[in-house]
Amino acid sequence: MSESSLLACDVGLKRIGLALYVGGVVLPLEPIIRLNRRQASQDLQSLLEVRKPQKLLVGLPHARYADTRKRVLHFVSLLDFTPMVYVDEESSSTQALEHTAHLARMKRQQARKNGVLDSLSACVILERYLQGT
Repeated sequence: MSESSLLACDVGLKRIGLALYVGGVVLPLEPIIRLNRRQASQDLQSLLEVRKPQKLLVGLPHARYADTRKRVLHFVSLLDFTPMVYVDEESSSTQALEHTAHLARMKRQQARKNGVLDSLSACVILERYLQGT
């Protein structure tokens, strides 16, 4: 893989999970906690300006989730960044949850609340992209 750096995001209503691919390694980043759409888009825009990834990978829900899909597309339209690549996010949260199976139940619940699970989901999205290219 010749990508120098990629940033993946899993856009949710409460949190935006983030993952970075750099130097051949996929790393979860601190998620963005959404207070509102404007704040969240500005926080993501700032991250893009600091990290300067080659591409932004956006997890996109399947067409049967039309409302959620529309929300994600609207959210990323607020960003000033190209190129943006959409990656199917089907079951990414379930796969991310499997990565927390070793944790005690309370720690898994905490991972859901604090956004760790969202960033692990962004890692899954990034890995899917890497496997597909």
